[in-house]
Amino acid sequence: MTDSLETTTHTTDSGPGGYAAARLRLLQEESRSGAPRRTALAELTDQWLAALLTGGAETAGIARGVALVAVGGYGRGELSPRSDLDVLLLHDGSADRSALATLADHIWYPVWDMGLALDHSVRTPDEARGTAAEDLKVQLGLLDARHIAGDAALTADLRTTVLGDWRAQAPRRLPELHELCQERAERHGELQFLLEPDLKEARGGLRDATALRAIAASWLADAPREGLDDARRRLLDARDVLHLSTGRATERLALQEQDQVAGALGLLDADALLRQIYESARIISYASDVTWREVERVLRARSAARPRLRALLGGRGGRGGAGSGVDAGERSPLAEGVVEQDGEVVLARAARPDRDPVLPLRAAAAAAQAGLPLSLHAVRRLTAAARPLPVPWPPEAREQLITLLGAGESTVGVWEALEVEGLITRLLPDWERVRCRPQRNPVHRWTVDRHLVETAVRASALSRRVGRPDLLLVAALLHDIGKGWPGDHSVAGETIARDVAARIGFDRADVAVLATLVRHHLLLVETATRRDLDDPATVRSVAEAVGSATTLELLHALTEADALATGPAAWSAWRGSLVADLVKRVSAVLAGEPADDLSTPQHTTAEQERLAVEAWRTGGPVLALHARSEALPPGETGLLTDVTEGPPEEGPTGPEPIGVELLIAVPDQPGVLAMAAGVLALHRLTVRAADLRAVELPTELDAAGAVGGVLLLSWRVAAEYGSLPQAARLRNDLLRALDGSLDIVARLAEREAAYRKYPRRSGVHAPPPRVTVAPGSSQLATVIEVRAQDAPGLLHRIGRALEHAGVAVRSAHVSTLGANAVDAFYVTDDSGAPLKPMHAAEVAQQVERALTGSPGD
Repeated sequence: MTDSLETTTHTTDSGPGGYAAARLRLLQEESRSGAPRRTALAELTDQWLAALLTGGAETAGIARGVALVAVGGYGRGELSPRSDLDVLLLHDGSADRSALATLADHIWYPVWDMGLALDHSVRTPDEARGTAAEDLKVQLGLLDARHIAGDAALTADLRTTVLGDWRAQAPRRLPELHELCQERAERHGELQFLLEPDLKEARGGLRDATALRAIAASWLADAPREGLDDARRRLLDARDVLHLSTGRATERLALQEQDQVAGALGLLDADALLRQIYESARIISYASDVTWREVERVLRARSAARPRLRALLGGRGGRGGAGSGVDAGERSPLAEGVVEQDGEVVLARAARPDRDPVLPLRAAAAAAQAGLPLSLHAVRRLTAAARPLPVPWPPEAREQLITLLGAGESTVGVWEALEVEGLITRLLPDWERVRCRPQRNPVHRWTVDRHLVETAVRASALSRRVGRPDLLLVAALLHDIGKGWPGDHSVAGETIARDVAARIGFDRADVAVLATLVRHHLLLVETATRRDLDDPATVRSVAEAVGSATTLELLHALTEADALATGPAAWSAWRGSLVADLVKRVSAVLAGEPADDLSTPQHTTAEQERLAVEAWRTGGPVLALHARSEALPPGETGLLTDVTEGPPEEGPTGPEPIGVELLIAVPDQPGVLAMAAGVLALHRLTVRAADLRAVELPTELDAAGAVGGVLLLSWRVAAEYGSLPQAARLRNDLLRALDGSLDIVARLAEREAAYRKYPRRSGVHAPPPRVTVAPGSSQLATVIEVRAQDAPGLLHRIGRALEHAGVAVRSAHVSTLGANAVDAFYVTDDSGAPLKPMHAAEVAQQVERALTGSPGD
C-alpha cells in the first residue's frame, strides 16, 4: 500500500452541481428504495468527497499522509436522504497546519453549499483515540469508521487501535453506555407505545440497535440475531420515507405524516405502519434487555474471578483451584423442570419440553413469581420443542396461566419474552389480532396488547377484594380482546372471551361470567359518570346487565384495574367514589331491595342550603369556591371563600389541590347552564366535571311564596393557564350574562377569531361530535348524550342548543376524559315529562348541528 493519495474513479464531477443532480436522480428513482438506495447514496457521496479530497490536496500541496474517513451512520453505509455526513479528516501530523486548513475548507465548504448537515473533525490517530477516550459518543462513531479516500493504511491503523481500545476498556465503557441508553429512554419513552414515536432516540429505536453493534464489537456479549436486522431495516426504511415526505431531517413520525409514509411503504394505513414499527421496536428492546443482562453477567463473573485467580497464582488455590475461576453457577429448583441459574430462569437438565406441554406456562409462572427473567435459551428451546396444549387445557395449564397473571409487575417482562418468540399467539391464537395494535385515543398509554397485560398487573393488586381472583385476572387479560375486530369491541370481545375461556378449561358457569365481564367492562364507569344515579331506571338497568353479586364484585375490581392501566386521566378519587356509589346501589337491588327505595332525594348540605337561600333572597347568583384534592371526596376538602374574595391563600392540608370545586346557586330560569358555562369559558376555566340539579328551599321560604326554585350547579374546574379568577369577578360576569348586558356568544366568537389569526401546529384530527338519545336510561326524563372533542366553550354551546330546542334541563352530568368530553343531559318538555321519541331525536340532531358549526353560530 502506497503512502500517496489514492485516485478514485467517480461518476460525477467534484462540484456541488454534479453531485446534486446525481443525488436528486437517485432519490427520485422509484425502482430503488430502502437498503439499496441507502448504499447507493453512500457510494455516490463517497465518490464526491473523494474527488474533493483529491482536488483539495492538490491545492494545499499535500501529497501523502491524509485520509477521509466516514464514521457513525455514514460509516455504516446507512445514508438516509437527510442524514448528517459524519466525516473525519485523518492526518499523520506531517502536513503544515495551514495546508491542512486549506484542504479541510476545500472539502467542508462544498458540503455546506449543498445545504447538507455536516459533522466534521480534523485529527491525527492519537488525537482521535484521545478524544474517544474522553467522549463515549465519539468512540461509538469511530467503531463504524470506514475508509473513503486517501491513505488507506492510516484508516486501517485507526480502526485497529480504536477496536483494541474499545475491547480493552469495555468493562468500564459498557456500563457507561448502558446508563446513556437508560437516560435516553427516560427522555424519549418507549418506541413501541408512542403515537408519535422518535424512530432514532426512543427505546427500541435506531440508537439502541447501534448500541447492540457496539456491545458485539466488545466481544463480551452478542445480541440475539433472529429478526434483529429486519427490525432495524424497517425502522431505517420508515425514516427514509419520512425524510423524503417532509423534506427535513426529522426522526419523529408525527401523526400528520403517518398516512403518507404508510402509503410510500406499501402499507394499508397509518395503523399498519405503527404496528410494523412497534413490532420492530419490540424486537430491538427485547434484544437489548437480553444483551445487557448478559453483559452484566459477564462483568459480574469477571469481577468474581479476579480474586480467585490471584489466589491461584499465589499458590493458595488448593485442589479445586484450576476449576474455581468462573463456574456455571448454582442451580436452584423453582418448579418441575424449571431452575434458577445466575439470576435467570432456565430449564432443568432433565426437562423434556417435547413431552411436557405445560412446561412453557410453568416456566413463565415460576419466573414471574420469582421476579426473574426467563433466559433467552430457555424461551427458544420451549418455542422450538414444546408440544401444543390439548383443548380444553388441563387444569394445571390454566392454574399456571393464572399464577403468571397474578405475579404483579414481574409479569410484564416474562410476558414480553414469550411474546417476542411467538409463544403467546401459540397459546392464545386470538392474541394475534391485538398484538402491537396502536390505540389512537391519547388517554391510553399502551398498545392494546400491553394494556391488557398492564390491566392484569393492576388486577393482581385487587385480587383480595374478590372471591374469584382467577376470573378477575383472566377477564383483565381479555377485556379489550375485541379491539382486533370490527364493530363494538365489547360485543366482539364477548364472543372471543367465550371461546378463549372454554379453550383454557373453564366450565360453563365461569365462561358465562367471563363473557359478561368482557361485554360490560365499561358499564360501571360510564353509568356512574354519565347517568343520574337517583333515577331507579339507572340502577335497575345495571343490575339486570350484571345479574349477580359475584359478577358485580368482579366487575367493580375490573373497572378500577382497567382505568388504572389506561393512564392517569382515566381514574381519580372522584370517579372511584361515583363507581362505588353505583355498586352500593346495585348491590342493594341484587339483594332484593326495590330500586325505587334507593332513589331518595339528594341530601342538601348546610352550605348548599345557605347558598340557595342567599340566591333566592338576592334574586341573583351566589358563588363559593373550594380547593379540591383527589385524596378526598368532593365537598370534604378545602377552604370556603366568600363571594367577595379571591381564592384562599392556603390550600388544604395533605395532597396538593388539583383544581377547584365551584358551587353556583341561582334562581331557576331558562339558559342558566349555557350562561354559567359561557362565563367560565370567558375566564379560561377548564371544566373537568359538572352537575346541575334543583335545590329544595326551606319550608318557611316556600310558604313565603318562593317561585321557580333555585338551581345548584357544581363544577370541578381548573385554570387553563395562570391563576384562578376572583370569585367576585365570576359573580359579576354571571349577573351581566343573566340580565343580558354581557353578550357571551359574541365574546367567545371574538376570542376564537383572534386565535385563528395565528398559525397553530396541526395535531390530531378529532372525529366529529356525536349526539345520541339513550333509550330506557330514565323513567323521569330523556337522556341526551354528547360525545365530542373537549374545547373552550363546548358546554356553553351545548346548553344554548338545548335552550333553543325548547327543552328543560332537569339535571346534567359532565365529565372530561383526556381530550374527550362525554356529557349526559336529562331533559323534559314544558310539562316536565320525558320527550316523545321523535322529538328527542330532533333535539339530538339540533345539538349535533350546533356543535359542528363555528362557535359564533
